[in-house]
This record gives sequence, C-alpha cells and structure tokens, in this order.
Amino acid sequence: MIRSMTGYGEASTHANGVHYFLEVRSLNGKYFKATVRLPEDLQGLEAELESLLRKRLARGSITLVGKCSDTSEDAAFVINHHALSSYIDQLEQAPKVGGGSCPIDTAALLALPGVLQPPSDEEQKIARAREAYSGLLETACIALREMRVKEGAIVRDDLVTNLGVIREHLEQIAVRAPKVVEEYQGRLQTRIESLLAAAELHVEAGDLIREVAVFAEKSDIAEEVARLSGHLDQFGNMLNEDHPKPIGRTLDFIAQEMLREANTIASKSGDVEISRHIVQVKGAIDRIKEQVQNVE
Repeated sequence: MIRSMTGYGEASTHANGVHYFLEVRSLNGKYFKATVRLPEDLQGLEAELESLLRKRLARGSITLVGKCSDTSEDAAFVINHHALSSYIDQLEQAPKVGGGSCPIDTAALLALPGVLQPPSDEEQKIARAREAYSGLLETACIALREMRVKEGAIVRDDLVTNLGVIREHLEQIAVRAPKVVEEYQGRLQTRIESLLAAAELHVEAGDLIREVAVFAEKSDIAEEVARLSGHLDQFGNMLNEDHPKPIGRTLDFIAQEMLREANTIASKSGDVEISRHIVQVKGAIDRIKEQVQNVE
C-alpha cells in the first residue's frame, strides 16, 4: 500500500465556552516541512504541535492552522480600577476649557493605555488549548492519512499501468536484440562480397566473424535488459507490499535507475525498431518519475 503526500483533515470542538478549530493540509515535499499558524496568544504551542505532526507524518509540506473563539466570560478584559481612577483624578484637576465643566467620556477612558488588561489566567488558557489542540490534531491527521491512502490508490494504479507498458516494450526489445546481430552479419557479408567481387579478392571467414563479434559486443544490451527487468520487479513488489514506512524516495531512486538502463540501451543499440520501443519505455519511466514525486 502506498500513500500520496496530498491530503486534508480538520477537526473542531467546544470546551468551557471556547470553540477550537484545527486543519491540516499536506502537499508534495521531498522532506518533512511544517508551517504552524496559531492565534497570537497561543503561539507558544507552535513548537509542540509541530513535534506532534512530525510523529504522525513523515514527508510532505505540511500546513497546520489552528483557530480559537472564546465566548465565555473568561474572555472579557479586566478593568484596571487603579489606572482608571488615576485618569479620572487627572481629568478633574485639569484646567477647564472656557471655564466650564468637561464631561468625562467613559468609552474613551477605557481606550486609554493600561485601563483594560487581558485576562490574567493566560497560563491556564494555554493549558486548555494544548489539551484541545492535541486531541484535534490526532483526529485531523487520521482524516488526512485516509485521504492520502485514497490518493495513493489512484497513484498506484497509474504506476502499475506504466510498469505494464515498460514490460511489454522490454519483451519486444529482448526478442529483437539477437536478430540485430544476425541482420548486421548478413548486411556486412553482402557488402564485403560485393566490394571484393569488383576487386576480384576474397575475404577470410575468420575476419568476418571477428568483425561481427566486435559489433555484437558493442551492441549487446542483454545485461541492461536484465537489470531493467529486475528494477521493474523490485518496483512492482514494493507497490504490492504493505510498507509501514514511507517508500516514495526509494521508488524515486529505482525509477532513476530504470531510466539509466533505458538510456544505455538507447545509446548501445542503433536499431530503428529497438529505438521505437525504447522511446515508449522512457516515456513511461518519465510518467512514473512524475507520479512517485507524490508518494509519501
């Protein structure tokens, strides 16, 4: 079973008049990279939540967004009566404009620095948020992993299809390869005999055999075909097995080796038919390489 790196999960809860919401989004990434965004007064929990994410997700570019809406009475700011009294005393002692009395605007007083103080139980607020977000993170990650599994099944089907394309063309290449040497020997012998006949000369069979042997050695692709076939088997086995750990980087490495063998076959064989097959093989490998970039 393989898993995609693309996924989404969310969760929310109410606790003591506070609404907590958390969402986790995951995109492709070569390594694990997390971005955590929390309300300003809860940013002290970012490192803890990133650590919890790292334990649950191995690869991908992860974005966690947490929100908090407090509708309880504990959310109310506290009036600093000492500061408010000080402002009022100063206003009463201030000279009156035009000698008349100056009305005191209570709303304006509350906006003065130091009059309204945030709730004093910040530590308790963070502790409650830590407990809520920890549970929500587990729920959201479960939903994200389920989406990754579903996406992974789609990716797996496409990978299996492309493996089949490669196998089909590789079989045709394996069948064609021995005939290339035979056809070269026939063409070489015909050409030499034609040239020598015009010059009334004769070529030794040993010389012809040596020339064909050199060509056969230079154009021999049996080893590359066998290695590419082995890579296909290894790749297919990894798709069919249930791996608890991420295999995306391993699949990417195997795909690179597959492309290396295909390039070698293309460079060693000048046969037109084999070239047509290898073009299809390389195209399928490129599609595989593109898909495995999304595998965890």
